[in-house]
Amino acid sequence: MPTRASSTTYSYLGPAGTFTEAALKQVPEAVGATWKSVNNVGEALADVVSGVSTAAMIAIENSVEGGVSATQDALATVPGLRIVGEYLVRVNFVLVARPGTRIEEVRVVNAHPVAYAQTHRWLERALPGHGHLPASSNVAAAASLLEEGGVGGSADAAVAPPGITDHHDLEVLARDIGDNDQAVTRFVLVSRTVPVPPATGADKTSLIVELPTDGSGALVDMLEQFATRGINLSLIQSRPIGDALGRYRFVIDLEGHVLDERVADALLGLKRFSPSVMFLGSYPRADGAPAEVSPRYDDEAFVEARDWLRGLISGLR
Repeated sequence: MPTRASSTTYSYLGPAGTFTEAALKQVPEAVGATWKSVNNVGEALADVVSGVSTAAMIAIENSVEGGVSATQDALATVPGLRIVGEYLVRVNFVLVARPGTRIEEVRVVNAHPVAYAQTHRWLERALPGHGHLPASSNVAAAASLLEEGGVGGSADAAVAPPGITDHHDLEVLARDIGDNDQAVTRFVLVSRTVPVPPATGADKTSLIVELPTDGSGALVDMLEQFATRGINLSLIQSRPIGDALGRYRFVIDLEGHVLDERVADALLGLKRFSPSVMFLGSYPRADGAPAEVSPRYDDEAFVEARDWLRGLISGLR
């Protein structure tokens, strides 16, 4: 049986100082609650499913690297979850080392794989021929430099968030080492299944959809469910289902809310078409930007079309 948290608890990828923690700081309801640091997305979602945590903050997309596959795969395989909000965090990095280390002495860098991907061009220019040790998080990469006998102990420096020196006795060798100064990571707050909140006019809906076959035109058939209803997709990414070659599910973010007529109609079309449609939630967009909808696809157009059909059936038209 699920256990219930004695107080409101939020799980996040820790330890303290991570970008995930920065995203959680944007949640008004989390102020004054208990924050639980976890090691990975699976642990965060398990906390939510078991009732240990009220919700979990997880990274789902980066403007440079695209969708976070570990998060997408976890959401696809853990039932009973809903995305209830999204939050944006601008991403930048510093290179840190043990006190007294000079940048000329750095040969091996410890970094989370995503952070390394976003800084590798700078690292290659500044530290040609360096080696890379992967870490479980940006903060863990830095903290491991101070652990004797650990994996990070064989590294000379680490890629970390700018505020890392507030938490660890490390020296900053270089600042602003990100390859793209416009990089942003999108985080989502995930809870157990809850009623859909009201539409705000500036919403996003997340889905995971499986294709019925890998035959010709299957992807086009799926995309037509959105195109014929004037729905813009802000993200579409394929992930292997894993049971056979050529079998894929698609992670989709669309502009609009499930209570919008055009979105609801598209979901009905998807349900007829796909063997599996997972609704991950409708929630306010972090940027507050309203969807641009042609009059042909606004709610009134769908209502008028249904009234017209009812009139034909009843003989009133």
